[in-house]
Amino acid sequence: MPNEFDISVVIPLYNEEESLPELCNWISRVMIKHGFTYEVILIDDGSTDSSWEVIRQISEDNPAIKGLKFNRNYGKSAALNTGFKESRGEVVVSMDADLQDSPDEIPELYRMIREENYDLVSGWKRKRHDPITKTIPSRFFNFITRKISGIKLHDFNCGLKAYRSQVVKHVDVYGEMHRYIPVIAKWNGYSKIGEKVVEHRARKYGTTKFGFERFINGFLDLLSITFVSKFKRKPMHFFGTFGTLSFFTGLIITIYVIGNKLYSIHYSLPVRDVVEQPLFFLALVALIIGVQLFLTGFIAEMMAMKSQSSNEYLIVEKTGVKEKVIAK
Repeated sequence: MPNEFDISVVIPLYNEEESLPELCNWISRVMIKHGFTYEVILIDDGSTDSSWEVIRQISEDNPAIKGLKFNRNYGKSAALNTGFKESRGEVVVSMDADLQDSPDEIPELYRMIREENYDLVSGWKRKRHDPITKTIPSRFFNFITRKISGIKLHDFNCGLKAYRSQVVKHVDVYGEMHRYIPVIAKWNGYSKIGEKVVEHRARKYGTTKFGFERFINGFLDLLSITFVSKFKRKPMHFFGTFGTLSFFTGLIITIYVIGNKLYSIHYSLPVRDVVEQPLFFLALVALIIGVQLFLTGFIAEMMAMKSQSSNEYLIVEKTGVKEKVIAK
């Protein structure tokens, strides 16, 4: 099905009533200047101010502006995922609503997707207008994410990104995974990921909606997405590996403890009762953990086999497929 627009701009927001009119006017000017057909999808993530009333007014004045309102605050990932599914543009651009991302960057992001054939282009706020309490932890987590994911991006958490439409249609963003969309995209086969230095503007209205806890949650989310991406369809590879190591460690210790006692008896040496040795309890724990990990792996494998999504693979192209083939 062909896309209806050149560009879809997806903007999640929470209590941004002051910035919305200026942002939408700015986006419209950029689109008209470059001759793009476009839509702007504003997702109100349960705002408690008059953001939704502002969105309704803007959409009445400009039919390219569309609004979606959540009944409560579900988080940025839920808003982005909903906006992605609603988008109908050939290239989808996500950005924040606080005017810290510049719409003037959109044409170049579009060109990189269309002409340089990137699946995803992420913005890099090389010069940031944030306090040091945000920049230092952000650099640390970007470094850790680069090492774990193998994706050479400087700013995974930048809200300004551009995607080929197929990417957002086949990537599910949940929890707080919006920080790691490039990682999710890579694990789904979209590995051509680029980066562009973008302008980071100082916040003009309101205050930031994110606190220090986002860094802790971000690290936990990184571990989660890495585990799920690698072992979703082969959980026994994870649980079985550690179960084997634990079981054989316990087995070796057990053999050592029993052999040491038999040796002491044979040569009439002082003999300690097996249950009086700490190694006995260490071996017992290792054996039990090993068996439990094996059982967990088996159960996880059965759940993966029963899951309807376990056999959903992304087919990007077909050839030689006919409705009916009769063998003669």
